[in-house]
Amino acid sequence: MARKGAAIDTGMDLSKWYDSSEPKLRRMIIKNFRCIGNSPVTIDLDDIVVLVGPNNAGKSSILKAYEIVMNHGSNNCKLSESDFPNGKINIHELPQIELHTIVNGDTTPAKRWVQVEEGKTLVKERWTWSSANAAPKRQGFDTEKNEWDDQVPWGAPGVAQTKRPQPHMVEAFAQPQEQEKQVLDLLNAIIKDRIKGVQSATGEELSDYSKLLLQIGDLRKKIFAESKEEISSIETELSSLIADIFPGYVVKFDPRADEDIENDVTLFKSSARLLMGPGMGYQSAIDKQGSGARRTLLWSALRLLVQSNGGKKSAGERPHVLLLDEPELCLHPNAVREACRVLYDLPKKGNWQVMVTTHSPAFIDLSRNNTTIVRVERSEQGEIFGTTVFRPEKVQLDHEDRERLKLLNIFDPHVAEFFFGGKTVIVEGDTEYTAFKYIMSTAPEKYRNIHIIRARGKATIVSLCKILNHFGSGYSVLHDTDLPRTNKGDRKNPAWPHNTSIFEVVKQATHPNKVRHLASLPNFELAYFGKSIKSDKPYNALTNLMLDNEAFTHVETVLQSLLDIKNEVPKGCITWSNEEELLQLVTPLAEAGVAVEDSNEE
Repeated sequence: MARKGAAIDTGMDLSKWYDSSEPKLRRMIIKNFRCIGNSPVTIDLDDIVVLVGPNNAGKSSILKAYEIVMNHGSNNCKLSESDFPNGKINIHELPQIELHTIVNGDTTPAKRWVQVEEGKTLVKERWTWSSANAAPKRQGFDTEKNEWDDQVPWGAPGVAQTKRPQPHMVEAFAQPQEQEKQVLDLLNAIIKDRIKGVQSATGEELSDYSKLLLQIGDLRKKIFAESKEEISSIETELSSLIADIFPGYVVKFDPRADEDIENDVTLFKSSARLLMGPGMGYQSAIDKQGSGARRTLLWSALRLLVQSNGGKKSAGERPHVLLLDEPELCLHPNAVREACRVLYDLPKKGNWQVMVTTHSPAFIDLSRNNTTIVRVERSEQGEIFGTTVFRPEKVQLDHEDRERLKLLNIFDPHVAEFFFGGKTVIVEGDTEYTAFKYIMSTAPEKYRNIHIIRARGKATIVSLCKILNHFGSGYSVLHDTDLPRTNKGDRKNPAWPHNTSIFEVVKQATHPNKVRHLASLPNFELAYFGKSIKSDKPYNALTNLMLDNEAFTHVETVLQSLLDIKNEVPKGCITWSNEEELLQLVTPLAEAGVAVEDSNEE
């Protein structure tokens, strides 16, 4: 087997590598571009890439970087002076974007450009801008020379462009006219894919669509005629989806093709329009609609993409990359979960990758196995850097972990807040969550940027700790010890064994000195309020904190001990080093006849 990053022997049969290599974007390395400085930002890509981080940390710049290099050969690939770091051109710190693309037999260049990495064949290219308003210098990595070369894979920019995934950029705050163009771009992708199916079904030796890409002139009328049925179908489907939000509204797609359009690979005239409005009333252009209507249309187009080909990926079909900035904008709360599902289903339903920036934890689904989450942030020195904080195959979540996280995501779509930075405290259930959130609300400045994550059960604490261990930063855990047996004394307590599971996974933390693991003895209510509560636990905890200053101070001490590992372990909390020690600590309570429920998981 070829070693990682190995050059390909010119006599080697590449078929076995191509068979396992689906053309897609693999990696981007960016430096000296906009707010990204001389320290390179490396982004490893999966089917779904979610970029998170604070404002002005470079997330949108990463999306823009791929779109720019894909436009090499047009004016859209040129940079303005403001795209250079600090708005100044420094010959020692020039903007540079490196792209690694997985290729197979349909997209491969000469063997000198191909190398094997992790069992996939890929090609490396990079672009460097030495001045504003000028085309960049493009280079390819020659594996035979083991260096960058001014000769390039695939040759001319226009040819090379077709060998890489096609970008579809949807910016957060684009002008209405640009937003309409972005939606039209997506709809054109749907129509072209559907026409491709119509043409291929004729059984001709060379499909009309393939001929179109080679010589479009005489075929334009025929293709346009055959597309009418598909356009009508798409109008009907879009109108049905739009009507869910805007009752009675319809969408009309006016391609405005004519005989005089110049021969290029564009299916419709550049003045193609989308019209939207009441079915029996005036329908206006999309750029005249409100922002909510435009975003609704965007999501309707994306849903059509998911539904368009029944999950089939055609051989030789050019892959796509959706670059979506802040998908949560202008979405009704009820639409957020559906939007998340659409994005995560897109790679499964067609030849798509998705890269999004977001400030919403609702767009992070920890139960999916095709997701990379990258936190983009500034160092103390002000440099932008990207860190891959979550790749499912590296976290080693098992089936039960995924099922627990899937259920937790349904109950609490904000559970993924810890990916966005700050201090993370995992608690077992609603009682601890309510108590700590109330205390934090009384002193918001004191408890800024703290995320209380309720696991809703001990087993899920284990799953979350696995992710946080991979995440590599500090965190804290608080759960109940419970007792080995139930209050009847004749049956084992199913909650008890989870103590050891939590203890073992916490020990595997990347930085153990930044992790705090405490347990309430034997549960939150008895430990800090001195009484057992059978029902309405969160409400009773809140009432106790509001009316009893001593209880408030006690619970606040617990919270502060979780936030600062240097603080002493407060009364009612315990730490332990093994199961035998834990058993010794809880035995006096069991012998005293303290009653606990069969399982204290909420």
